[in-house]
Amino acid sequence: MSATETATNTGRIEEIQGVVIEAVFPEKLPEIYNAISVVFTGQSGEEQTLVCEVQQHLGDNRVRAVAMDTTDGLARGMEVVDSG
Repeated sequence: MSATETATNTGRIEEIQGVVIEAVFPEKLPEIYNAISVVFTGQSGEEQTLVCEVQQHLGDNRVRAVAMDTTDGLARGMEVVDSG
């Protein structure tokens, strides 16, 4: 495999509305129904991973995804990783 095949597709959170997030992926949009994940420090101080499912491509390199758990602790600008 080449370096480009093993590289992860990352983006940034742009907007959070309840359990719906919008993220920008400048390199390549994740496919619909792909899982994207955010690793962050929760309120308890522990590292947590939130998994979201891509529901829609919005244009301008943006996707809309639904979180599988609460979005408490997320902030704009956090890194999001496409599961591929």
